[in-house]
Amino acid sequence: MNQLIVVNNPQQWPLKIPDIPVVSAREYLTNPAYDGHLRTRVFNLCKSYRYQSIGYYVSLLAEARGHKPLPQINAIEDIQSPGLARLLVEDLEALIQKSLAAIKSGQFELSIYFGRNIAKHYDKLSRQLFHLLRAPLLRAYFERHGDEWRMRTIKIIAANDIPVQHQDFVVQAAKDYFSKRKPWRLKTILPRYDLAILHDPDNPEPPSNVRAMKYFEKAAESLGMRVEFITRSDINHLAEFDALFIRDTTFVNHYTYRFSRHAAAEGLTVIDDPDSILKCNNKVYLAELLTRHRIPVPKTILVHRHNLEQVIPSLDLPCVLKQPDSSFSLGVVKVTTKAELRQTVGQLLEKSELIVAQEYLPTEFDWRVGILDRRPLFVCKYFMAPGHWQIIKHNQQADDYVEGLTQAIPLDEAPRKVVQLALKAANLIGDGFYGVDIKQTGRRCYVIEINDNPNVDAGNEDGILKNALYHQIMNVFLHRIEARKNGAQR
Repeated sequence: MNQLIVVNNPQQWPLKIPDIPVVSAREYLTNPAYDGHLRTRVFNLCKSYRYQSIGYYVSLLAEARGHKPLPQINAIEDIQSPGLARLLVEDLEALIQKSLAAIKSGQFELSIYFGRNIAKHYDKLSRQLFHLLRAPLLRAYFERHGDEWRMRTIKIIAANDIPVQHQDFVVQAAKDYFSKRKPWRLKTILPRYDLAILHDPDNPEPPSNVRAMKYFEKAAESLGMRVEFITRSDINHLAEFDALFIRDTTFVNHYTYRFSRHAAAEGLTVIDDPDSILKCNNKVYLAELLTRHRIPVPKTILVHRHNLEQVIPSLDLPCVLKQPDSSFSLGVVKVTTKAELRQTVGQLLEKSELIVAQEYLPTEFDWRVGILDRRPLFVCKYFMAPGHWQIIKHNQQADDYVEGLTQAIPLDEAPRKVVQLALKAANLIGDGFYGVDIKQTGRRCYVIEINDNPNVDAGNEDGILKNALYHQIMNVFLHRIEARKNGAQR
């Protein structure tokens, strides 16, 4: 991606940042050559951003041209509304108190240069404010009220407002920020779009292993997309991307769902979309949905505090109890006695008003059918963990588990009824990326669940398609990004 610094007058620009062109605001606004740059990150460092000023128009027209301005026009509007700016930083209240606790005076100014402050102690607060408002040069003003600090206002500042003794630091902060952008190899296609892949490096059971993540990146690059791996602290960074791919385990009451909602609101192409997360993460919803559409499922009862006595007559023992938002075999319990049933139901109902009880169907393996864009993508056999009734056997520690083998099967060799049933079930949710789990007993097949965040691990799900699997997934992103942009241009 091209990078460009736009200022009022390059002759009066006090900072010398290597390898980043500096142009005047008027040149950027009026020269047709800049309108033709498809991929440009514009650092708007004009002196003023007041409404309809030249600095205001730099960010406004950059967005209209499909460029990535910093700050964006909505950030400019937010910052110029003092009440709204204070509202935006409410979630940083604890960090503000902790960062400013040692200051004895009643007022404090915090200068933020590309997310950093000249005093390392304030770097965390500076970084959070920068991510929230996405302006390269900021100054926040704080006042003490009793024992608490409050932000009075925050402003975007011009380079001329930087003290001379800070300028070397600002140049280094800018260089560090720009260097985070990966240099592109000449052999790759010039990137047209930006894809964020959300992951949690500390997740002991991620939906994609490290090798798979690299294959996703390589496939995206081959299609002209730049990939950046982001984490939960980057939510206010989303607007800089064209698409979001969530590769961390999703839950509704979780940061992954907030990312999905935020990305969708910003107009990004997003997988998993928030609607899919909401539906797939609640097994009560799935039980009702599948039953209503006559999708075969194991015998099922929605259990509440007043119908416990119906479980054994309907399902017999052993049976399986499921917490509505269970995943990766957690929150799914097999009970074998009436006492165990009562105790486990009581524990699960402390977290949810309804839980799911299903008949126990022992099988050697579960079918997993990967569905993307309403088409089958891959088929696997997930074998039970050795000596266990589930695919994953969790031990005492959260990161200590044993997993059964995964065997990829060619799509045309998988039982046709398994694939068709999976597709019919997934289509009830949407056109996202789903993993449908099916148990087969004799000639009968039953949908166990629909997962919105299916595993794609190198060496497992890619056993048949190899690199083509990653390429097909990334190709869906590319087509959806282009369809959205073409639709917006009409």
